[in-house]
Amino acid sequence: MAFNLQTFKTRALTSVVFVAVMLAGIFINQWTFLVLFSVVHFGCWFEYQKLVRLIDPAYATINKVHQYAVMLAGWGFMLWMATAVFNIHQVNVSYIGGILGISMFAVTIVAALLQRPLNPRLISHSIFGLLYISLSWGLLVNIYCMGVNRGADFGPYIIMILIAIIWINDTMAYIVGSFIGKTPLSSISPKKTWEGTAGGALLAVAVVTAVCYYAFSLPVLPVLLLAVVVAVTGTLGDLLESKLKRLAGVKDSGSIMPGHGGFLDRFDSLLLATPFAWLLLYIIERAS
Repeated sequence: MAFNLQTFKTRALTSVVFVAVMLAGIFINQWTFLVLFSVVHFGCWFEYQKLVRLIDPAYATINKVHQYAVMLAGWGFMLWMATAVFNIHQVNVSYIGGILGISMFAVTIVAALLQRPLNPRLISHSIFGLLYISLSWGLLVNIYCMGVNRGADFGPYIIMILIAIIWINDTMAYIVGSFIGKTPLSSISPKKTWEGTAGGALLAVAVVTAVCYYAFSLPVLPVLLLAVVVAVTGTLGDLLESKLKRLAGVKDSGSIMPGHGGFLDRFDSLLLATPFAWLLLYIIERAS
């Protein structure tokens, strides 16, 4: 994979805007965080449904009730995974999310069952979307809450640690692969190489672990394990989204960011890495 300076410049410039928006959303307060990832959640859903319609044209026949109810069901799950951190006075946001999620999921199923001809495959596409998109963002909200429970300011930082692992892994894999990459990683994504993937993961693990230890005095082993898990599963998430795009016959899932594509293109690694990160953090939380 030859190094393309113009491509790198485009990606770098648009990344500046992206980073500014992400930092503002994550660090201002818990509500900007929730709004940011609610937007990301719905953006991912619109792109996912577009891809599925290209993969399986029958999915284009789902009615609007099914189309939007499943998104709202997933958003309800996001809210349900919130804790008292997101309560408004006496209003329990998690409770509201649970009611919304259950009711909208029921509406989705009923809308699908009433459609003629009945096609169970269409329901399976939507359920996969809930697992692929909404489960991940709901667990990310819960990770934020875990962080806040550890300390008032730690919620945003634990999210940034996850994102930093992904960013460093992706960037270093691209750079290392551009210069020394020779062995293709997978036919799904021909530009990725084993050399770039290994180099990106090693550098991401080393940099994040060192920064967390020396700058924030975090214990080495949990951060090291988290970095390894996120780097590996993040790469698999990239490949999964590449597979969806290949089946759909498109280069990018969307065009929200020049040089980076759409929401799924930008968050594909984090989508798959988040459930595994949540599981590891949950085990650490229970053990401490």
